[in-house]
Amino acid sequence: MPSPSAVEFEAQRSYLTAVAYRMLGSRSEAEDAVQEAWLRYAQQTEDIRDARGWLTTVTARICLDQLNSARVRRTAYPGEWLPAFVVEPDGDPADRAELSDQVSVALLVVLERLTPEQRVAFVLHDAFAVPFDEVAAVLDSTPAAARQHASRARKAVAEGNIRHTAGLAEQRRVLDAFLAAAQSGDMRTLAAVLAPDVVAIGDGGGMVRTALRPVLGADKVARFFVGLLTHKLADLTDLKAEPVVVNGGAAMMLQGTRPDGSRLVVVSAVAVEDGRITGIFNQQNPEKLVLGHFE
Repeated sequence: MPSPSAVEFEAQRSYLTAVAYRMLGSRSEAEDAVQEAWLRYAQQTEDIRDARGWLTTVTARICLDQLNSARVRRTAYPGEWLPAFVVEPDGDPADRAELSDQVSVALLVVLERLTPEQRVAFVLHDAFAVPFDEVAAVLDSTPAAARQHASRARKAVAEGNIRHTAGLAEQRRVLDAFLAAAQSGDMRTLAAVLAPDVVAIGDGGGMVRTALRPVLGADKVARFFVGLLTHKLADLTDLKAEPVVVNGGAAMMLQGTRPDGSRLVVVSAVAVEDGRITGIFNQQNPEKLVLGHFE
């Protein structure tokens, strides 16, 4: 029979993983952080009256340490950084992973621009309504300082937000139109589904060639993807395009075989508003593609 502490922890696991995922942008790292919190919880000998509060604080501190460490690693990261994609088949929403529909890739990209302290304060307070005195305990600061971190994060998110308000059906429709136009080279139709200020970001992790800087503006993004689909991918055999879901949003997975026999997998997630794409996120780093529930 599970111990009372184990039962209590399991009741909080989903919540804690959601907190950690927003902070770290990686499901595997979030699960590791939550597991570390469990180990610390299981070793406690003192009576913990508020298990949820205690576990939230410990999990957030673990994430803060990881964010500070990751900040050093990412200064040397080749090119742009995108969160790890958990790719699910485009099927029944009930079949998707628990975290899939809770935070968009567009928001995770913006959260990456925050300092670790700002991100922790924003996630805890704005996303999970944790009081500022408890946020301050995580940050080892005062409630006033924690409030300031959250305020600066809120402003940065508002200013840097990649607009993403469309429902899944509209996302699918717009993405299908975009891919059809790009494959045919129809620049006029392609421009019609791109917002004027659209941004395209690619992450190859130094292992796959992609744009090292964001591509900005409808014209440049259109030309970039026409070139990608009609030229750079032209030497792939058995090229297959498959609709998928990433973080609850519409995405497309392209797979093919290079002339040397190696496989190339590209997953493109989108942000959509008012029938136009505002952001395209191309994950090509094989170490950051988790293909869930695929044969």
